[in-house]
Amino acid sequence: MIVDCAVYERGERRSGDLDIEGAHDVCRGTESFVWLGLHEPSKEEFESVRVEFGLHELAVEDAINAHQRPKLEIYGDTLFMVLRTARYIDSAETVEFGEILLFVGEGFVISVRHGAASELQGVRAQVEARPDLLRCGPGAVLHAIVDRVVDDYEPVIAGIEDDIEEIEQQVFSTNHSNPAERIYQLQREVVQFHRAMGPLLEPLRKLASGDIPLIHENVRAYFRDVHDHALRADENSTTFRELLHGALEANLAQVTMRQNEDVRKISAWVAILAAPTMIAGIYGMNFDFMPELRTPLGYPAVLLLMIAICTLMYRGFHRNGWL
Repeated sequence: MIVDCAVYERGERRSGDLDIEGAHDVCRGTESFVWLGLHEPSKEEFESVRVEFGLHELAVEDAINAHQRPKLEIYGDTLFMVLRTARYIDSAETVEFGEILLFVGEGFVISVRHGAASELQGVRAQVEARPDLLRCGPGAVLHAIVDRVVDDYEPVIAGIEDDIEEIEQQVFSTNHSNPAERIYQLQREVVQFHRAMGPLLEPLRKLASGDIPLIHENVRAYFRDVHDHALRADENSTTFRELLHGALEANLAQVTMRQNEDVRKISAWVAILAAPTMIAGIYGMNFDFMPELRTPLGYPAVLLLMIAICTLMYRGFHRNGWL
């Protein structure tokens, strides 16, 4: 589905709608370019775009099927870039991913969105408010889209960081809960987030270094800033994995300590109950000659002895921290 198709000339958007057929010819050899936005196009819908802009069939296949890792490839005079978007669902503690695929050439930018990708309508409005950057050509649009995708990583990082703090408090709380499953699930989300974002660093480095002539020199500095933001996000994801690994080990240690405490308590109560059980067992053997057997105070004396032994053992175990 075509979301928008517009021509930008000398930093300004031309009025009126533009059809795909002949769109590239309008900007060929001029200072203008076309920005075509599509959302989850079918193979049939994308065929006219491929023919009009002369896109490589391998890149077109990736754009239609999606599910690609972040990458940057050059097909002739056309740059093809894959971006993975991310959105954090705090209630479920999961990261929802989308995909944006970009074709950038002399005189055109084609953006293809799949899934829960970052909205580009706001990016288009933001870029149109900067004619000075739009005069730098399609590279300015490429930067604006990449910058939005990387900026959208920040709420994901903040959400994961808050949940990790909650997990750390839960691990060392006194309610004896076991957040092992929550730690494992969040750890898996962090790994998936790193896989979606980490491979983007090398393409951003290339865009900022001047290795790609298609990018105007005035735009390269902006790509360096985006690269720095992506690098910090990558470092945060690495830190999160280490924190979650440490939380999982700490939780295991806490569970082991609680189990040891439970075993000590059970052992202490068994030892306390063993003394009166032994005495009662001896007097239950029905011998004629036993201490205090013929004495009226024998029965209460044995009961008092049992109570005294249990009391002394309880105080001893309590003093040593077993009870």
